[in-house]
Amino acid sequence: MLDVVRLRVLVAVARRGSLTAAAKDLHYSQPSVSHHLARLEAETGARLIQRAGRGIRLTEAGRLLAERAADIIGRLDATAEELAAHVGLRSGRVRLAAFPSALGTFVPEAAMRIARDHPGLQLELTETEPPEALRLLRAGRVDVAVMFRYDDTMPEESGLHLTHLLDDPSYLVSPSTREPATGPAGQPAAGPAIRPAGDPASEPTSGPAGASPKAHKPARLAEHAGAAWIAGCDRCRSHLLDICAKAGFEPRISFTSDDIVAVQALVAAGMGLTVLPGLALAAHRHPGVTVTEVAGSTRHVHAAVYGGPPHPPATEALLSALRESLDHVS
Repeated sequence: MLDVVRLRVLVAVARRGSLTAAAKDLHYSQPSVSHHLARLEAETGARLIQRAGRGIRLTEAGRLLAERAADIIGRLDATAEELAAHVGLRSGRVRLAAFPSALGTFVPEAAMRIARDHPGLQLELTETEPPEALRLLRAGRVDVAVMFRYDDTMPEESGLHLTHLLDDPSYLVSPSTREPATGPAGQPAAGPAIRPAGDPASEPTSGPAGASPKAHKPARLAEHAGAAWIAGCDRCRSHLLDICAKAGFEPRISFTSDDIVAVQALVAAGMGLTVLPGLALAAHRHPGVTVTEVAGSTRHVHAAVYGGPPHPPATEALLSALRESLDHVS
């Protein structure tokens, strides 16, 4: 039977890259760390670390065990958190991973609700894209992962339970040819409206939230086949390539950036066109761009947890806060 404490020591050494740094993280002495590693090698019958100059590095067996140990410890910690949550929501923590535009729109409202309704419950937030968020969820390092996918017919991963939060349309972003609309105190108008799950609104919209659906026809990407394009993260880049292929052309990508502020500034400067989801435009809208919905190009945003309901109380409290937050953010 492998000792969990020694597995934690190995994970810390793998993460920090040295015995000294691992000892500091664990509040152990360096000789204690060395002792735990020696005992773990004796338990496994495998050499786990080796000297490399003045430092150490993990062997292939050590790396394999450290990766598995990280998942095991994550699940153990998550189980301990769930058990503590059953005692009540007066204390404890709940951990959420979400992509940037979710963190920039409805997640802060959900965080405020958790702080108000459950002041003893600590909410931890991690910004990351969906593939990494799901990896953290599998490893037990987060309790809820806010993710998106463009194909809502994809089968769910075994053991994964999805709560549909909203449908997020995509918009063609091009340089503005007119004076930008402004909101209160001269601020740029808000981005496109967020559509919570179950919202009956389905007609394409264009421009700021609340604009008439008839203000503009849906964007025709084929009309911009010769333009320069700006791409984002790998998943968003793949989506851009896919919708352009459906329109009959391959986009000429001149710039790549994950920063929605930089991307819109480049568009406003006439350096190219891009396609952004509504949440990104709700989080930040450059006054020098025009947005027009791309028909049939919607990503589906979900909150993912492992295991079906009933969820642990802390997890259910966070899911409720996420659902309710969509009613107050646009």
